[in-house]
Formats: sequence, structure tokens, C-alpha cells
Amino acid sequence: MSETRVTGWVGWVWFAGVLLVVEGAFDILFGFMALLAPDSAYFRGSTGALVGYNVQGWGWWTLILGIIVLLTGAFLFRGALWARLFAVIIAGVNAVTSLLAMPTQPIWSLALVAMNLLIIYAVTVHGDELRRAAA
Repeated sequence: MSETRVTGWVGWVWFAGVLLVVEGAFDILFGFMALLAPDSAYFRGSTGALVGYNVQGWGWWTLILGIIVLLTGAFLFRGALWARLFAVIIAGVNAVTSLLAMPTQPIWSLALVAMNLLIIYAVTVHGDELRRAAA
């Protein structure tokens, strides 16, 4: 087996962990918003109509996903292999979920998709270095 050298690029994985924690916190916040105020302006499109899906169901999904994303980010800091694998999967799921808010919040949705793509890049390209840095 070859030794994995720790380089400055390990910072990308730390950045991905921070993004996961921040994104998880936002998902939790948006989940609570959907559960507590489903008729708010946040969930209305430009025409003023509510989005075409069950806002409370989306709220529960986003709340649970946010908790999972936040915990994955926290464990990514520890260099856990399962957290690296799960971070890629959960970032992909979260990117697709973010697209559901596209009719009401297009800029924020695209920003979340971009954040998730950065997470996937950082973890897949530089994930091996994190394990060595954590050891």
C-alpha cells in the first residue's frame, strides 16, 4: 500500500465539512420554517401561488436531511471513511432536494446546488488526505 501524503489540499475537505455543517443548519432552519409557517411568502412563487408540492412534507424531509447533513459534516472532521462516503451521497441527495425550491427561491437553490458540488469535489478528490491528517 502506498502512503498518502498530507498536503495543503486537505483544507478542501475541512472546507467541505464546514459547508456540510452550515448547510445542515440551514436545512434544519428551512424545515422548521416549512412546518411552522407553510403559507409564508418563502414558499410562494412569483405569481403568489403556493408551490406545487406538500410544504409540510418537504419541511419534514428537509429537517431530517438537515440533521443528517450536519452530523455527517461533524464526523467528516474526524476523518471517518464512512463520513466521506456518506458526504458524497448526502450532498447529491441534498442537491436534488434543493432543486425542489427552484420555483420559489431560484438563486438560493442554485447556490445550494453549487455548494453541494463543491462538497462532492472536495471529498472525492482530496478525501484520502483527511484520514492521514486526522491520524
